[in-house]
Amino acid sequence: MTYKEEFIKFMSDSGVLTFGDFTLKSGRKAPYFINAGKYMKGGQIAKLGGFYAECINEHGLDADFLFGPAYKGIPLAVSAVTALYNKYGRDLYYSFDRKEAKDHGEGGMFVGKQPENGDRVVIIEDVMTSGKALREVLPKLKETADVKVEAMIITVDRMEKGLNSDLSAVQEVDRDFGIKVYSIVTIKDIIEAIENGIIDGKDYLDAMKKYREIYGVD
Repeated sequence: MTYKEEFIKFMSDSGVLTFGDFTLKSGRKAPYFINAGKYMKGGQIAKLGGFYAECINEHGLDADFLFGPAYKGIPLAVSAVTALYNKYGRDLYYSFDRKEAKDHGEGGMFVGKQPENGDRVVIIEDVMTSGKALREVLPKLKETADVKVEAMIITVDRMEKGLNSDLSAVQEVDRDFGIKVYSIVTIKDIIEAIENGIIDGKDYLDAMKKYREIYGVD
């Protein structure tokens, strides 16, 4: 299997990717659901970091540090930076933000690598629904130092248009900030994995394709 197929099977085995009849926060009725909160064990987080590292390596991304937006991005960035070192010998820094700046001790808004002028950053997140996390954290980074955000890595690109736009959240981030968002897999990869028998879910293929016809973007 390719690393993308391995990741899709990993999501399914972990209970992160499930099929059924789900009402999303947007109000849309979807035949599949991705719940990254199901990654709860050390082995799962270690494997997840490895997939992030493969995605970063595949796209030839270079950075001084990986950044994980609080709170969900924190363990993801730590696992990814660890996997980059173990798999490829790349010893990068990691950093994450506080929800509120600390005014005692070492102080500041960030834990780990402190952003400096000229630093190249790759942001690590789980999924992107609206781009809210990036829109919140980008000003924090830019107000601290003149950093260059090389890219953002997410697990799954749903390739789904927004509520008020014909663009997906990934496409809007590229348009608004000039930041490329790379995903370990896309919903197209997941559909293909079902068709190829990598994971179960053939009973939901028609519904997934219909959902893509209504809400999907390329």
